[in-house]
Order: sequence, then structure tokens, then C-alpha cells
Amino acid sequence: MNNKFCTYETAWCPGCGNFAIIDCLKTALTELGKKPSEVLVAAGIGQAAKTPQYINANAFCGLHGRSLPAAAAAKIANEDLTVIVNTGDGDSYGEGGNHFLHNIRRNIDITHFVHDNQIYGLTKGQASPTSMLGIVTGVQVDGNFNEPLNPVLLAIAAGAGFVARTFSGRKEHLTKIMKAAINYKGYALVDILQPCVSFNKINTFGWYNKRVYELPSDYDSSNKTTAITTAMEFGDKIPIGILYNKEKPVYHRKNRVLSDGIPLLDKPTSQSVVQELLQNYI
Repeated sequence: MNNKFCTYETAWCPGCGNFAIIDCLKTALTELGKKPSEVLVAAGIGQAAKTPQYINANAFCGLHGRSLPAAAAAKIANEDLTVIVNTGDGDSYGEGGNHFLHNIRRNIDITHFVHDNQIYGLTKGQASPTSMLGIVTGVQVDGNFNEPLNPVLLAIAAGAGFVARTFSGRKEHLTKIMKAAINYKGYALVDILQPCVSFNKINTFGWYNKRVYELPSDYDSSNKTTAITTAMEFGDKIPIGILYNKEKPVYHRKNRVLSDGIPLLDKPTSQSVVQELLQNYI
């Protein structure tokens, strides 16, 4: 299959889990029949957030934790655009935590891939919101004493309609989950367990391989209570797959201006009205 989503030379460490993620993203987009011109890849700051710079597609690189507002704005303006956000656990759940919660509420049709390596990789290895309790870093020299955030549990409880977890060490599974998330109509979160070979010596490929297991075929992803219980499982056993999948009203269908299906960028604009509004700010 001809893959038009070529990648470029990266600054990632050899062995980084990000390589598998970007490979699977290219494969998923290609198998879905997407063209680079139809895709926007947005990101904030961090190693994971360098993804837009390394893939052939439209790109937006914003401030730390601030990729979701820009991604949402792009989708609101052009509903035909496939909008994908690639960020790290610190970028998404730390600096961007507030945007994370409110994009769940809005349910704008964007796909959010979080490269969750349980550490801040770009800024040299301090604990992130998902770092394990007690992990020793160059900053947390006595061990991390903050309770780790469970992002998939938080997302389900907050009302997200599509929540999944997968692992960069299982590329076939990762690609399948990515495709399902991109096809979902609404905000879709995929938390991707991704080892950091430089700064996290605990959550390695071997550590995950001993613990992750794929959800069985008879798992009911439409049952929210089941999804919450499953999302809470993280330790000796870690379930991967689509934890929760429920159709919900999408932002564009709820918004009176956007509900007619005409992209915002194609709607006629009165320059006199625009000028009048601008004058109010002078």
C-alpha cells in the first residue's frame, strides 16, 4: 500500500516508543484512505508533541498543553478536516488538563492520542501526572509522593464517549485502536502506554509486556459501569482496548450555526459586520 504519510528525520532517542506510534499513525491514516491534505496533526510541547514535525500532513505546534483549543477551532472551522492531536502525558494531563476536561464536555469531533510514558521526557525526566507513586527521578529525589492520575478513568467519568488504552509495543493492536478512534464521531481519547528508554527505567517494554492484556471479544464497551471498573485496573494486569464506546451528540450538530452541515469557513461573511465588531475593541 502506497503510504503518502512519509516521515522525516527525528530527534527521538533510539528505542523510543514514539517510533511505533508514528508508524501506526501513518498506517492507520493510509488504511482509512486519508490524504495528507485532509489531515491536521496538532500538538503542544514535548517529545510526543514533535509528531507534527515528523509526518507529512498539515501541522499545528502550539504552547505547552494548549493544542486542544487550536485543534477544536480547526475542526469547528472545517468539519471535513480530520483533526488528530498528539501530545504527551504531561502536556495533556498536566499543563493541558483543563482543556482536556472541557473538550470532553464539548464533544468536538477530534481524535486525541496521548503518548503516555509516565514521565516528562523533553525536560529531562521529572515526574508527570501519570508517574507511579514512589518513582525516583532527578527532581523527585525522595520519590514521587503524588497519587498518579488515571486518565482513562477520568475521561469516562467526565463523559467522554470514546475512551481507549493501548500499548506502543503491540503495533497491530495500536493501529486498530487508532482507526476506530479516528472513525468515532466525537471526541476520542486514546491513552498509549509508551516506554521512555532514557528517563523511565521502570515502565519499560518488558514491564508492560508482562502486564498488558487485550480485552476479550465479549467485553461490553457500551456499559459505562463496566468501563469504569475496567479503567481502574492498573497494576499487575493492565487492560488494553476500547474501554468505552458510546454514541453522543457531536458539537457541530448541537450548535445552531454549524448544524446545517456547511463548514464555517464556507459561510458568507459580511465585512461590514466584521468591521463594526472590530470597532468595538478600539
